[in-house]
Amino acid sequence: MNIANNLENAAFHFPKNIALIDGKNQLSYQELNQESNQIALALQKMGVQPGDHIALCAPNSFAWIGFYFGILKMGGVAVTLPYAMTRNELRPVLADCKPKIIFTIDAKRDDLDQKSHGGKIICEHGDMSYAKMLSNGTHHFTAVDLNPDETAAILYTGGTTGVPKGVMLSHKNIMTSAYNVAHNERSNEKDRALCFLPLNHVFAQMHIMNSTIYSAGGLVILPSFNMDALLGAISESSVTKLYAVPTVYIRLLTLSDLKEKLGSVRYCFSAAASMASELVREWKTRTGLDIYEAYGMTESASMVTFNHYYTHVVGSVGTPVANVEVQIRDKNGNVLEKNTEGEICISGPNIMKGYLNRPEDTQNAFWGRWFRSGDVGIIDDHSYLYIVDRIKELIITGGENVSPREVEEILYTRHEIEECAVIGLPDKEYGERIVAYMVPKSGQKIDGVELKAYLKTQLSPFKVPKAFISVPELPKTSAGKLSKIELKKQAMEKPEYTNK
Repeated sequence: MNIANNLENAAFHFPKNIALIDGKNQLSYQELNQESNQIALALQKMGVQPGDHIALCAPNSFAWIGFYFGILKMGGVAVTLPYAMTRNELRPVLADCKPKIIFTIDAKRDDLDQKSHGGKIICEHGDMSYAKMLSNGTHHFTAVDLNPDETAAILYTGGTTGVPKGVMLSHKNIMTSAYNVAHNERSNEKDRALCFLPLNHVFAQMHIMNSTIYSAGGLVILPSFNMDALLGAISESSVTKLYAVPTVYIRLLTLSDLKEKLGSVRYCFSAAASMASELVREWKTRTGLDIYEAYGMTESASMVTFNHYYTHVVGSVGTPVANVEVQIRDKNGNVLEKNTEGEICISGPNIMKGYLNRPEDTQNAFWGRWFRSGDVGIIDDHSYLYIVDRIKELIITGGENVSPREVEEILYTRHEIEECAVIGLPDKEYGERIVAYMVPKSGQKIDGVELKAYLKTQLSPFKVPKAFISVPELPKTSAGKLSKIELKKQAMEKPEYTNK
């Protein structure tokens, strides 16, 4: 098995179908497959062996996708890193995965400290460039046949300790999700799927890119979200499938002529935080389209449940997809009855192999074959899953995972802060918004504007709190430990705790 077989199948059956669209630039399946063959052979000539880690740290592009499938074709492992990561954030990740080669762009090169990994860097220009690699390869290459359990990709996700963890996904994991997405969404070779979310993210990489290539549809690429570019792409490229997060749907609902602007869109999907029921109903009323949702995470290679072509239940994230099982368990691992609240546990061929270089974390993430999601949910009498809360402190904002501890550790480097706590509060647009509560040192004053500017130099933009609030003290337990549960309660009850 090799995930790159999906690209080869699409190129065989639909060679002239448009695989990638970026404005006026297009690439057919035949052309994309040939480029990936060239990259695969060039990597072999550079001494890359099956199982070697090859990293991608670049914005969405044709080259990113060509490089990704070139890595997979020759049996390498694609380590997909967030382009938004700062130099400080990248350093421990690169030291962890030790890539033999990194694909990036010229503007990012200085952030990729070679001392932490020792690999070669492929950029846009110079002797080591994507174009140079294409010239060193040939159009003829067949994907290496691998054991289905071999690692295909490593995606980094926020850890509760603040240090990102590398999630190892096998060819079988990804193939399972690609099939389940394409099957449940009734995808076909005539579809055009819009992708503006970063390809390093599980949603864009697995749910959108890999499932679209599995079904031989077209992938319409944008480097990031921009309302005018999104609407232009829908119109110019005849987009049929709109993939977005709640924040984008909320902004689209502000348009007076929304239904007309959606044009050829037949299918809408929202990832990350669950959509508020009233927004789903308003979208349906104004556009005639449902917003479909699913439940998944990096560790599950995306889709666990899907809600639902046949009986769409607003407020739920659907029922389990093919070959995936879901249970609700108590804190001791006992299986609970339906309609009882507990931890969501998952088993299936989509669940990760484990965390790179973290055997203890991997062991703690499972009860036998059952992966512990850290999310609290309920399964009803018809097997529909509802998300209630999270056990872990992880904040999910606009579809991105943020570790409060990572933000807190940077706040503690500031001389004016005595104590701090970072939490996520409910937000209609982002799912959760990050808020920092801080106790100033004696005689000091905290300037939120200055603090925000400083954090932007240290963290990816989505990790920077939306608000910085000074408080005289933070709530503690009887043992003197900071109580984030009580802090959240106070924040929800006191407007002055959230509106600064």
